Amino acid sequence: MLKAEQLSLVRQIDMVFKELEEELSGLTSGTVFLQIRNNTIGKFGIRHNPIAGRNGQLREEPYGLNAEQIHSFRKMAIEALKYKRYWTHGEISYEFALRQGAVVVDAIMESNYNMANLLIQRYPQKEKGASTYRKLSS
Repeated sequence: MLKAEQLSLVRQIDMVFKELEEELSGLTSGTVFLQIRNNTIGKFGIRHNPIAGRNGQLREEPYGLNAEQIHSFRKMAIEALKYKRYWTHGEISYEFALRQGAVVVDAIMESNYNMANLLIQRYPQKEKGASTYRKLSS
Protein backbone atom coordinates (compact mmCIF):
# COMPACT_ATOMS: atom_id res chain seq x y z
CA MET A 1 0.00 0.00 0.00
CA LEU A 2 1.31 3.44 -0.95
CA LYS A 3 1.73 6.09 1.69
CA ALA A 4 0.72 9.72 1.04
CA GLU A 5 4.33 10.89 1.31
CA GLN A 6 5.25 8.56 -1.57
CA LEU A 7 2.86 10.38 -3.93
CA SER A 8 3.66 13.63 -5.69
CA LEU A 9 1.73 16.71 -4.61
CA VAL A 10 0.11 16.77 -8.07
CA ARG A 11 -1.20 13.23 -7.61
CA GLN A 12 -2.43 14.06 -4.10
CA ILE A 13 -4.36 17.10 -5.43
CA ASP A 14 -5.88 14.88 -8.10
CA MET A 15 -7.06 12.50 -5.36
CA VAL A 16 -8.49 15.40 -3.33
CA PHE A 17 -10.56 16.61 -6.28
CA LYS A 18 -11.88 13.09 -6.92
CA GLU A 19 -12.96 12.91 -3.26
CA LEU A 20 -14.61 16.36 -3.35
CA GLU A 21 -16.29 15.93 -6.75
CA GLU A 22 -19.78 15.21 -5.43
CA GLU A 23 -19.66 18.07 -2.93
CA LEU A 24 -18.40 20.49 -5.63
CA SER A 25 -21.26 19.44 -7.90
CA GLY A 26 -23.64 21.05 -5.40
CA LEU A 27 -21.77 24.36 -5.01
CA THR A 28 -21.44 27.55 -7.04
CA SER A 29 -18.73 29.12 -4.85
CA GLY A 30 -16.48 28.44 -1.89
CA THR A 31 -12.89 27.70 -0.94
CA VAL A 32 -11.09 24.37 -1.31
CA PHE A 33 -8.26 24.18 1.22
CA LEU A 34 -5.29 21.83 1.52
CA GLN A 35 -3.19 21.69 4.67
CA ILE A 36 0.34 20.53 3.80
CA ARG A 37 3.10 19.16 6.01
CA ASN A 38 6.33 17.78 4.50
CA ASN A 39 4.77 18.17 1.03
CA THR A 40 1.99 15.78 2.06
CA ILE A 41 -1.65 16.80 2.19
CA GLY A 42 -3.17 16.07 5.57
CA LYS A 43 -6.47 17.78 6.16
CA PHE A 44 -8.45 19.11 3.19
CA GLY A 45 -11.98 20.24 2.53
CA ILE A 46 -14.30 22.99 1.37
CA ARG A 47 -15.37 26.14 3.20
CA HIS A 48 -18.73 27.30 1.97
CA ASN A 49 -22.18 28.47 2.88
CA PRO A 50 -24.56 26.58 0.60
CA ILE A 51 -27.65 28.56 1.61
CA ALA A 52 -28.35 31.80 -0.25
CA GLY A 53 -30.70 34.43 1.12
CA ARG A 54 -32.75 36.77 -1.07
CA ASN A 55 -35.83 38.85 -0.31
CA GLY A 56 -36.02 37.52 3.24
CA GLN A 57 -36.03 33.87 2.16
CA LEU A 58 -33.31 31.24 2.43
CA ARG A 59 -32.88 28.69 -0.32
CA GLU A 60 -30.24 26.21 -1.37
CA GLU A 61 -28.63 26.65 -4.78
CA PRO A 62 -30.34 24.23 -7.22
CA TYR A 63 -27.11 23.50 -9.13
CA GLY A 64 -23.33 23.54 -8.77
CA LEU A 65 -20.21 22.86 -10.81
CA ASN A 66 -20.64 20.40 -13.67
CA ALA A 67 -18.08 17.71 -14.60
CA GLU A 68 -16.32 19.97 -17.14
CA GLN A 69 -16.06 22.85 -14.65
CA ILE A 70 -14.69 20.52 -11.94
CA HIS A 71 -12.11 19.21 -14.42
CA SER A 72 -11.12 22.80 -15.30
CA PHE A 73 -10.89 23.69 -11.60
CA ARG A 74 -8.65 20.66 -10.93
CA LYS A 75 -6.35 21.64 -13.83
CA MET A 76 -6.02 25.20 -12.51
CA ALA A 77 -5.31 23.90 -8.98
CA ILE A 78 -2.50 21.72 -10.30
CA GLU A 79 -1.18 24.53 -12.53
CA ALA A 80 -1.01 26.84 -9.49
CA LEU A 81 1.61 24.51 -7.94
CA LYS A 82 4.14 26.07 -10.31
CA TYR A 83 4.03 29.14 -8.05
CA LYS A 84 4.84 27.18 -4.88
CA ARG A 85 8.47 27.90 -4.02
CA TYR A 86 10.70 26.04 -1.57
CA TRP A 87 8.29 25.61 1.35
CA THR A 88 7.09 22.21 2.52
CA HIS A 89 4.61 23.19 5.26
CA GLY A 90 1.58 25.42 4.86
CA GLU A 91 -1.82 25.73 3.25
CA ILE A 92 -3.10 26.25 -0.26
CA SER A 93 -6.58 27.72 -0.65
CA TYR A 94 -8.46 27.84 -3.93
CA GLU A 95 -11.34 30.34 -3.86
CA PHE A 96 -13.77 29.49 -6.64
CA ALA A 97 -17.01 30.85 -8.08
CA LEU A 98 -19.17 30.30 -11.13
CA ARG A 99 -19.28 33.41 -13.32
CA GLN A 100 -21.33 33.32 -16.52
CA GLY A 101 -20.97 29.55 -16.79
CA ALA A 102 -17.19 29.50 -16.22
CA VAL A 103 -15.40 28.58 -13.01
CA VAL A 104 -13.10 31.36 -11.75
CA VAL A 105 -10.30 30.35 -9.34
CA ASP A 106 -7.93 32.37 -7.14
CA ALA A 107 -5.10 30.41 -5.51
CA ILE A 108 -3.67 31.55 -2.18
CA MET A 109 -0.45 29.97 -0.90
CA GLU A 110 0.53 30.18 2.75
CA SER A 111 3.87 28.87 3.95
CA ASN A 112 4.38 27.91 7.62
CA TYR A 113 7.66 27.59 9.49
CA ASN A 114 8.44 26.38 12.99
CA MET A 115 11.00 28.37 14.98
CA ALA A 116 11.86 25.40 17.21
CA ASN A 117 12.84 23.32 14.18
CA LEU A 118 14.87 26.19 12.78
CA LEU A 119 16.80 26.60 16.03
CA ILE A 120 17.49 22.87 16.29
CA GLN A 121 18.82 22.77 12.71
CA ARG A 122 20.97 25.91 12.97
CA TYR A 123 22.12 25.67 16.59
CA PRO A 124 22.28 22.01 17.59
CA GLN A 125 22.80 21.24 21.25
CA LYS A 126 26.58 20.83 21.66
CA GLU A 127 26.89 19.22 25.03
CA LYS A 128 24.65 16.77 26.73
CA GLY A 129 23.00 18.16 29.79
CA ALA A 130 23.18 21.77 28.61
CA SER A 131 20.38 23.88 29.93
CA THR A 132 18.57 26.98 28.81
CA TYR A 133 20.17 29.03 31.59
CA ARG A 134 23.82 29.92 31.86
CA LYS A 135 25.62 28.42 34.82
CA LEU A 136 25.85 31.02 37.50
CA SER A 137 29.26 31.41 39.09
CA SER A 138 29.17 31.57 42.87
